[in-house]
Amino acid sequence: CEDCGKSLIGECKLHGPLIRAKDRVIPSRARLTLPHYLTLRVLELRAGNQQILGVFAKKVIQKRTQFGPYVGQLSTKLTRYDESRLVLQVLKDGGKYFLDTPNEDCGNWMMFVRLARNQEEQTLVAYQHCGEVYFTTVKPIEPHTELKVWYAADYAKFMEASAVFIKEETDVCPLPSVAKEPLDPWICSSCRSTFATFALLESHQCIHKDRV
Repeated sequence: CEDCGKSLIGECKLHGPLIRAKDRVIPSRARLTLPHYLTLRVLELRAGNQQILGVFAKKVIQKRTQFGPYVGQLSTKLTRYDESRLVLQVLKDGGKYFLDTPNEDCGNWMMFVRLARNQEEQTLVAYQHCGEVYFTTVKPIEPHTELKVWYAADYAKFMEASAVFIKEETDVCPLPSVAKEPLDPWICSSCRSTFATFALLESHQCIHKDRV
């Protein structure tokens, strides 16, 4: 204590505790990379002060706007799994690796984008191009709308996941061509809509099941 001139263990009983000054909180790398027309919102607060975040538009974002590449650490296994986020993998040097983001200083803002649960709320499509993962808008995004993503058709096959059908999806995904299925259209028995592949028909029929 500078007032007593004594070295004490703990607080000075005469003059009390020191006034503690805290360092300024520095945003993480991921938060600093957020574009100025996007914002993070806390959607839920879980045990241990864990925040569930979502990415929202502050202004209109045009269709075919590309974001990326996704920043993460190449890993053979995930160290951090969140059921509300997409699991992403890339093919590099003949190997298949996860894009792992164990903390906010290992990734960019794209790690906060939540997955879309259905076609209606999907605003972004994720795809791999030249060993990187990008997100591209599939429709105009209005202000205060949350950005939500799902795999592009070809990337869904790579990830062994189901595809969510979005019209004109193929013109926003610069992916290598894949083997095409027969040209005869697949017809939905419920609404008579036609689809180029059986996989797209299956995804479409899931929407009918959800509504039922």
